[in-house]
Amino acid sequence: MNVLEIRELCLNLPYVLEDFPFDEETLVFKVMGKMFLLVDLVSHPLMVSLKADPEEVVRLRESYSFVLPAYHLNKKYWISLIIDEYAPIKLVKKLIEDSYFEVVKKLPKYKQEMIYNEIKYERR
Repeated sequence: MNVLEIRELCLNLPYVLEDFPFDEETLVFKVMGKMFLLVDLVSHPLMVSLKADPEEVVRLRESYSFVLPAYHLNKKYWISLIIDEYAPIKLVKKLIEDSYFEVVKKLPKYKQEMIYNEIKYERR
């Protein structure tokens, strides 16, 4: 999986925008203005940080060698993924989507409804 595939996956989710709020090396994806994924564009192998359920963070880090504590982010809620040949693409995609919904569930109810209505419309 490369940065273009990650970008496409993120931008296909409802109400997602990309931004460079910190520097020109860190691409950030936000849903309704809230960050759910950061991509380090200069790291090799590719590294992304994303939000995770606090109850899953420790389990993910203990279960998968490509999952690390997130650098410069609250390690209770954020993990980093090393995207190399050992990172299972299906799991990476699931963790990205989980991160999106982890942020969505903290949004005000009316914004959640907008997002869920958009998802229902897209699945018809």
